[in-house]
Amino acid sequence: MKLTGVYPSVFVDTAGRGVVSSAGGLLLTETVRVSGLATGLSEALAPWRAPTATHDPAKVLLDLAVSLALGGDCLADIALLRAEPELFGLVASDPTVSRAVDRLAGDADKTLAAIDRARSAARAHVWSHAGSHAPDHQVSADAPLVVDLDATLVTAHSEKEDARATFKKGFGFHPLWAFIDHGPAGSGEPAAVLLRAGNAGSNTAADHITVATRALAQLPARLRRCRKVLIRADSAGGTHAFLAWAHRRRLAYSVGFTLPDNAADLIAGLPAAAWTPAYDADRQPRPGAFVAELTGLMDLGGWPPGLRVIARKERPHPGAQLRITDVDGNRITAFATNTTRGQLADLELRHRRRARCEDRIRNAKDTGLSNLPLHDLDQNRIWCAIVALACDLIAWTQMLALADQPARRWEPKRLRHRLFWLAGRLARHARTTVVHLPAHHPWAPLALHAITTLRALPAPG
Repeated sequence: MKLTGVYPSVFVDTAGRGVVSSAGGLLLTETVRVSGLATGLSEALAPWRAPTATHDPAKVLLDLAVSLALGGDCLADIALLRAEPELFGLVASDPTVSRAVDRLAGDADKTLAAIDRARSAARAHVWSHAGSHAPDHQVSADAPLVVDLDATLVTAHSEKEDARATFKKGFGFHPLWAFIDHGPAGSGEPAAVLLRAGNAGSNTAADHITVATRALAQLPARLRRCRKVLIRADSAGGTHAFLAWAHRRRLAYSVGFTLPDNAADLIAGLPAAAWTPAYDADRQPRPGAFVAELTGLMDLGGWPPGLRVIARKERPHPGAQLRITDVDGNRITAFATNTTRGQLADLELRHRRRARCEDRIRNAKDTGLSNLPLHDLDQNRIWCAIVALACDLIAWTQMLALADQPARRWEPKRLRHRLFWLAGRLARHARTTVVHLPAHHPWAPLALHAITTLRALPAPG
């Protein structure tokens, strides 16, 4: 090797043997084993496997999910796994993958229900292994497990079934997601997704109820009807029907709330002592930001019993335009909750942390959601389920193998560049296959630690 200009000059050939790319993908395949997802998914999808089929549809879906976790964004990117059979086993051809997706999409409702059952069982295994790092560890009414609901726009660059004009003058889809929040020390995992046309309403209560119901089915049975689960959403979730449903399910909620037309008069009538300082992200008083409760000043007839309305006022950021609902130059926002205990500033900070859901959606778009690649709606519903599987695998890998590391909060792009895309060299000794990671690579010790941690965990059953 010699330097010629900025970069070294090296000779290249194809004589290397035993060299594998994406050796860090073993993190994902080990997570599949530990979670029991392969076995559970294979049993759930058995009705869709032809008697003479070589490839299990469960393995096809898992291969697609792993390829998305490694950075792919279409069916053809499964070729990355097919090129490394020593790491990923037998991988179906592109035509076989397409036929498998078509077969599953032919009975999409039952297929998606089967996938959800397998994911729920695998999630239970993972949380059991995670112990104190699991989202449901020591949850209570005062420290609930949080499920965030939020919708996003996905652009369609060609004619696809149910692609429609969106409220932002684009063209595509408007899926609604539910994510289980891991708190500030972690990331989050997708619980449910509902693929909708681009012109679907933001505050459609029926869609919110559907997604929240599916999300609850991913949680332990003891948490599906109690205040130990908090449903958190923006103002799209602040509808009579959705909050009435949450009240019947005995769930806690914190949702954005649209103030009435006389909000300025209500706020003007509050005494100065009613306003208390709001908190910043570190739970320190934020200068110029205050919160107050409006519940007693409003006519809340028709809303569920126990609903509280809490408002926040703050000077808008430089360049922001005031709205007609803003008062005395202050930006006014509000949310509704049925939580009865806690300081107003803590409740408002808890609600504002729902912004983490936007990060989860952004990561999903970096893991296959940014462009739904298929034409038929049911095909793309299956694709969204594969995206959810990929996001699950990433979140579970971090929860189980990287819990005490800064990598616990790394986003998919950083995980790929530092861990998943590590190259290695295969060696065989005493009927054992070993992958040698590069000794000079700064992240190889972390990858080895993570893989060793996963290998120490037993598979279910």
